Amino acid sequence: MWGFIVKAVSDTAGTWLQGRNAVSKAKAEAEAKVLTTRAESVADWDRIQATNSGTSWKDEYLTLLFSIPLIMAFIPGMEVYVQAGFLVLNGMPEWYTYAISVIVAASFGVNRAIGFMKAKKSMKDE
Repeated sequence: MWGFIVKAVSDTAGTWLQGRNAVSKAKAEAEAKVLTTRAESVADWDRIQATNSGTSWKDEYLTLLFSIPLIMAFIPGMEVYVQAGFLVLNGMPEWYTYAISVIVAASFGVNRAIGFMKAKKSMKDE
């Protein structure tokens, strides 16, 4: 009698554990698929942006625009204007900063822009 009860409990527990493991495995596989799909989407977007930028002048314009303060910083007397300009930009509304970030993202690629925004945020936090 006791053997029958122990076997029934053991079988029930085993079945329950198998079901739980199957659910956990299904969840893990679904999460992996979502992450893979997301990574593929980002890669596709970057590839499309790279293809489209071949006929665009935006990259050159933005590179020149971002280079101006860099060059001016090395010209005696101009560093005052560079610092003043960045102080003014630092006071710009958040929506403007995000708009510029989107423009840069569209030109140079999403991943680079996200890295730029993260670096900017960490500088602000310091």
